[in-house]
Amino acid sequence: MNNGMSASIAAAQARIEADVQALSLSAIKPNTDVGSSPTSAGAGFGAAFRQIIESVNAQDRAAADKMAEVDSGRSDDLVGAMLASQEASLSFSMLMQVRNKVVAAMED
Repeated sequence: MNNGMSASIAAAQARIEADVQALSLSAIKPNTDVGSSPTSAGAGFGAAFRQIIESVNAQDRAAADKMAEVDSGRSDDLVGAMLASQEASLSFSMLMQVRNKVVAAMED
């Protein structure tokens, strides 16, 4: 059972890392539109970051719902609830790391 949880957590981590990689690749693309303003590139990054924040928030809410169902006795899937909680925690941690990198880059 522990291997199943580890594999699921590793899969979630790989998915988050792929999202971060896709975000960082889109953030480094050169702006080939000569007429665009610098804020349009920032708006694209901002929209992508907002989407990631909303995704992490939705994942956290889903985990909270699963935990509430287990707490109230409507569900007996404690393992699934704990796994969802750990995935949400991992997603949030990754989000904070990305935020810290962006803040550090802005300060430089």
